[in-house]
Amino acid sequence: MASHPERLEHDGDLLDAYSRAVIDAVDAVGPAVVKIDAERGGGSGVVVAPDGLVLTNSHVIHAAARTTITLPDGRTRRADVVGDDPDTDLAVLRVAVLDGESVPWATFGDSRALRVGQIAIAIGNPFGFHHSVTAGVVSALGRSLRARSGRLMDDVIQTDAALNPGNSGGPLVTTRGEVIGINTAMILPAQGLCFAIASNTARFVVGRLIRDGKIRRSYIGVAGQNVPIPRAVARANQLAISSAVLVASVEPKSPAAGAGVREGDLILGFAGDPIAGIDDLHRRLTEDHIGVPVQLTVFRGAARRQITVVPAEK
Repeated sequence: MASHPERLEHDGDLLDAYSRAVIDAVDAVGPAVVKIDAERGGGSGVVVAPDGLVLTNSHVIHAAARTTITLPDGRTRRADVVGDDPDTDLAVLRVAVLDGESVPWATFGDSRALRVGQIAIAIGNPFGFHHSVTAGVVSALGRSLRARSGRLMDDVIQTDAALNPGNSGGPLVTTRGEVIGINTAMILPAQGLCFAIASNTARFVVGRLIRDGKIRRSYIGVAGQNVPIPRAVARANQLAISSAVLVASVEPKSPAAGAGVREGDLILGFAGDPIAGIDDLHRRLTEDHIGVPVQLTVFRGAARRQITVVPAEK
C-alpha cells in the first residue's frame, strides 16, 4: 500500500501539537505537585499559594498525626493541617517556607468553562512513582460521587486520564496549565473511570478551610431513609415528588427533637424546597441555615403539616 507523505506529515504535526500541549502543562504545574507521606499511607497534593498552602484529599491525611511533604526537587518538609473536610474529600496543609525560599504554586481554572472532550492531564505519585503524568479527556461533567463520609459530592468531573492509588490529591490540569480538578477516585476493576473534584468546589473549600479550619454545615438531627410515595397518596395530597425521607430516628435534644419531629414522619420539604431523598436534605443543610428558623414539611398519618425547626451547627 502506497504511503502518503502529506498525510504522515500532517499526522506528525498533530502529534507534536498534542505533545507540546501536554509538555507545556506539565512544565507549568508539575513543579507545584508534591508527594505526601502520612502515617497510614500517602498520596499527592498541589501547592496553591506562594506561602506554602497545599491542597490534597481528606482521605490522604485524615487522622494522621504526622504528615511529610516532598517537593519535586527532593526537598522534604513537615506539613501541618490547616483544615479538613471529609464531606468533599478535601484538605489544606501548610508547609513551612524558609526565608528567601521559593515554592512553585499552581493556579485554579474555572471548572464551569470545561467542555466534554477537552484534554485533561493528571499529575501525581501513583504507587509511589514520583511525579507521574497521564493524559486523557474530560469524559463527563456534573457527576455525583459519594465521599467516604457517606455524603454525596456534586459537580464531580469524570476523566479517562489514568489514576492509581497515590494519585489521590494531585491536580487535574488543562493544556493551559490551570488546575481544574483534584483527583479523588477511580472505579475498580473498571478502566478509564476516574473522578476529580471540580476546581470551583475546591476554591470555595480552600477559602473556608483557611478562614475557619472546617466547612460549617447545619444539621437537624434525624436519621432517615429514602422511600417511595405511592402514586395515589401523592395525587390525593398534591405532592410534586414521588419519594421522600422516612425519619428512622430522631437524635435526643437535637433541633428536630425540639421541634417535634417524630420517628415515622415523612420529610417532604425543607425551607420551601422539595425533598425527594436524604441527599436532597444534606444539600440544603448549609451554613446559612445555622440558627435560622425554617419550615420543615412533613407527612404524618394522613395529613401534611409544617414544623418550624432551627438547625444547629453540625
